Amino acid sequence: MEKSRPTLLLLLLILIVIFVAAPVAVSAEKFVVGDKQRWAPNVNYTAWSDSHRFHVGDWLVFYFEKGMYDVMEVNATAYEACAGDDPIVNWSRGDSFAYQLNRTGRYYFICSRGYCYGGMKVSILAETLPPLAPSPRPQDDSAAVTSAPRRFSAWLAAVSGAVALALVLWFP
Repeated sequence: MEKSRPTLLLLLLILIVIFVAAPVAVSAEKFVVGDKQRWAPNVNYTAWSDSHRFHVGDWLVFYFEKGMYDVMEVNATAYEACAGDDPIVNWSRGDSFAYQLNRTGRYYFICSRGYCYGGMKVSILAETLPPLAPSPRPQDDSAAVTSAPRRFSAWLAAVSGAVALALVLWFP
């Protein structure tokens, strides 16, 4: 058993190096449709969607009054006509609906219960995630300051994981 401890420590060291060198993963964002006004009549959803950038993987969350409104994903023609006859997705249960943007392109959502004509509809453009920014140059202090918390978080996660793994392996 004593002979395997140096091997375990070497494995631990390799894991630490891998975790520290790995880029920080970019996670999807969650957008509450309409922000504080939610999915309801008399909200300017065009202004709301224009004020955000949406990417593949992001989530749209519709909060609405139960039994009063619904959410339908429709095509562009149905969006313009406020027609909910042949929806792509139809959600009318409960008081919320979460939808993940799973492709690039334009998405169209309406309320089919007559409120679409009053503006209760939103069009979303989902784009691909931008590539990770290159590492800042050493003389660029402002960029180094903003990326320091991310580097520290990645380092802390790697060290914490390594210590936990060492404890489990060292004291079975």
